[in-house]
Amino acid sequence: MPAASPPDDAGPAAGDPAGTIDDLRSALLHHRPVDEREAAARVTFLAALDELADPFDAEREPTHVTASAIVIGPAGVVLHRHRRLHRWMQPGGHIDPGETPAGAALRESVEETGLALHHPDGGPRLIHVDVHAAANDHVHLDLRYLLLSPGGEPEPAPGESPDVGWFSWEEAESMADEALAGGLRAARGQPEAAGTGGARGAGTGGARGAGTGDTSGDGTVGGAGARGRDEGSIRG
Repeated sequence: MPAASPPDDAGPAAGDPAGTIDDLRSALLHHRPVDEREAAARVTFLAALDELADPFDAEREPTHVTASAIVIGPAGVVLHRHRRLHRWMQPGGHIDPGETPAGAALRESVEETGLALHHPDGGPRLIHVDVHAAANDHVHLDLRYLLLSPGGEPEPAPGESPDVGWFSWEEAESMADEALAGGLRAARGQPEAAGTGGARGAGTGGARGAGTGDTSGDGTVGGAGARGRDEGSIRG
């Protein structure tokens, strides 16, 4: 596995625009949504920050902040198939105590892809937000960051989904549910995305059997978008 990026205290999330609740509120107030769904998520997010005692604590609040990343590189964008939902999505998860959201997005993405990743020059960049239902009647207030990779073969950590792959932008967009689609549009509009997206099926664990249970790795797209949309916006 490629060497993981350094831990948060070594500086990869320095300057996180959402590092504290006050920072997050300010970032949301200045954020420009890409579509109506994100605009509604932004309103919900801001209201939740006023109501929740500790929005970063998943153990304390059923509605809480999570962090994820749109990972891009020369081959396009990385998605992984969720082990329980069987749906292709961006890497991410809960924020550990003492982490910033940007640090959590980086840690989770390294664990779930095994790729060498880093934030853009200038520090973490929040590019999208989404609010969606999750398991156990939770609601995730998800912060999406841009992460960059030089490329390579994904090698997820033990216990993570083995189905991880590079997808062209067009493939990723065809597979995305409504909770991910806006994030992909936001990422594709970033300067670093210029010239990316030529890959077809580079990955592990049969990254092309999307939504079908196929792990043959034969490079054939197999109904990814249908599975994601069938399950609505429920995410783990």
